[in-house]
Order: sequence, then structure tokens, then C-alpha cells
Amino acid sequence: MRSYELMYILQPELTPEAIEAIKERIKGIITNTGGEFEQEADGWGKRRLAYEINDYREGYYVVWYFKGQPETVTELDRVMKISETFLRHMILRLDEQ
Repeated sequence: MRSYELMYILQPELTPEAIEAIKERIKGIITNTGGEFEQEADGWGKRRLAYEINDYREGYYVVWYFKGQPETVTELDRVMKISETFLRHMILRLDEQ
């Protein structure tokens, strides 16, 4: 399995319960496709965006590290593209060390 970093920005008006539900959904996708959730980076949360995205000036940032197969990345990318709650997302493959 390869190591990945996942960063996504959610709409700022989401409730804490909705944010937790989205996080659980993403964790479920990672584990259901054979991946392993490793950790969530601390200290991000709601921040002002560098530029406006879909008429939003703020967003809720989440950064995670996980291990998975290429199918895991494909499924995460597919789900995040079709959901309007995700303003932006990025998945990076980390170097094996």
C-alpha cells in the first residue's frame, strides 16, 4: 500500500455534526477499499480562503494521512467531485521512506 495525504475544504456553514458525518463517510471509503486511516493533522479548522471559491470566502480545512491502493484514491476523488459540500480537494502520494 502507498501513503497519501488528503486535504479537502468544506463549506463554512456546515454544522459540527455534518462535518463529523462527512469525516466518517470519508473514513468509511478509505477502509472499505482496503486502506488504513493513519492520522488527522491538527490545527486547521475554519480559515479564510486566499481567493473566493464558489462565492465562499471561508472554508473548513481537513488534512489526513492514510495508506491505500490506487482504487482508494479513485473512489475518494469521484465522491468529492460530485458532492457540493467539498469546495476543493487534493490527494498527494507521499514518498516511501
